[in-house]
Amino acid sequence: MKRFDKILLGHGSGGRLTQELVRGLFLPAFKNPALSPLSDAALLPELPGGRPALTTDGFVVDPPVFPGGDLGCLSVYGTVNDLAVAGARPLWLTWALILEEGCDEELLATITRSAARAAEEAGVQIVAGDTKVVPKGKGDRVYAVTTGLGVSPPGRDLGDHRVTPGDVILSSGPLGDHGATVMACRHGLEGAGLRSDCASLASLVEALLESGAEVHTMHDPTRGGVGTICHEVAEHAGARIVLDEANLPIRSEVRATCELLGLDPLHLASEGRLLAFVVERDAERALDVLCAHPLGQGAAPIGRVEAPMTAGAPVVIHTQIGGERPVDLLSGANLPRIC
Repeated sequence: MKRFDKILLGHGSGGRLTQELVRGLFLPAFKNPALSPLSDAALLPELPGGRPALTTDGFVVDPPVFPGGDLGCLSVYGTVNDLAVAGARPLWLTWALILEEGCDEELLATITRSAARAAEEAGVQIVAGDTKVVPKGKGDRVYAVTTGLGVSPPGRDLGDHRVTPGDVILSSGPLGDHGATVMACRHGLEGAGLRSDCASLASLVEALLESGAEVHTMHDPTRGGVGTICHEVAEHAGARIVLDEANLPIRSEVRATCELLGLDPLHLASEGRLLAFVVERDAERALDVLCAHPLGQGAAPIGRVEAPMTAGAPVVIHTQIGGERPVDLLSGANLPRIC
């Protein structure tokens, strides 16, 4: 690759500089049969049997590199996980970058290599992409936009419509690590115990679904955290959700960061955790499967689904000192640019 110190507007022109960037950096990192022709669209193999699943996402995290990850791997993991928790097996991704003029080569190379490693780990291929450059001051170094395509095998039916009173809510591990880490980074509060949890959930989801446990729905608690997911499920299912404060798996470093910055850990993003709503009789089996997986160590039952009440909040938490308090939806954006 021809060396450059900073991204120029010409790198987004479609001309020689664009070709040097694509052929010198992106193509070697992501090389595969669908991408190598560099045609206007990737021609893919026939889909396996099942229903296609499609998702798209944008990533604007600040800072773009943080303990435990960076924008590159985060953009891949986030897209893969959206497919996985919907019950689909992720297959292919597109990866588009919006670069600010002046973005340095080292940052761009870092996130590219990281995205390639994440895709290999998740068992997906990045088969198409795009690069645009905006003038200095019109962006913030680098943003990523992804689209993911996967297939949900025949007979697999997951969704909030299946949630019923009595379902147990399982978390696959400690909550809020990503949000706390990024916010601590932003305030110069990095510590040895703070590290993003960003990871691919694809293998963990498959292990859970292949276990025979009856899983009604799954979600990854990214923006808005557990609190937002529970509100969405309660609304979609017409149910009431009760969380158990004593069982919430939250690391002491995350709690300390929340206390210092005035944050609620229930609204912190996780990028490598899932919430599974499981029929009560299978909850113990599902928990054992999660705990046996490297990404499920620290899994715990954090609440249950109840029948709706005529009055009161749809999502509450049973506190450690007794009684319940409502878990409100975020009224603003106290964690901007977290993913």
